[in-house]
Amino acid sequence: MKVINMKILYIDMDGVLVNFQTGIDKLTEQQRHEYLGKEDECPGIFGLMEPQPEAIDAFNELSQLFDAYVLSTAPWENDTAWTDKLNWVKKYLGKPAYKRLILSHNKHLNAGDFLVDDRDANGAKHFKGEHIWFGKGNFTSWQAVVEYLKTKV
Repeated sequence: MKVINMKILYIDMDGVLVNFQTGIDKLTEQQRHEYLGKEDECPGIFGLMEPQPEAIDAFNELSQLFDAYVLSTAPWENDTAWTDKLNWVKKYLGKPAYKRLILSHNKHLNAGDFLVDDRDANGAKHFKGEHIWFGKGNFTSWQAVVEYLKTKV
């Protein structure tokens, strides 16, 4: 049996694979008022979110080239976030992401080659591989990220 050593790629959810604002837009007026400034703590919000443009196609393509995982943080004070994130991955990413969801408040503990993340919080700043800062610099779109990562296979 031939073993192929693929580089490890982690991809964040909120603001990277997932359009966080689409969840906020679907909250009721009461929920918006109650959770103002802490929207990520609103029960069920992560189940309301939609994918970022091109994110699903990008994940599918990159999962063919890399040992790809979804690496996200779920708010500690939102019990439904953990399940909502799992269900989002199942719904939108399906088989390529089967058992490839990691929820952690310490992303730097994951050994890998690349992390696509839109922030440096939750350990992303200390990730030992290359942090590809989604939404900034040369990585303002999924197309740019995919093209860059194709050169790193």
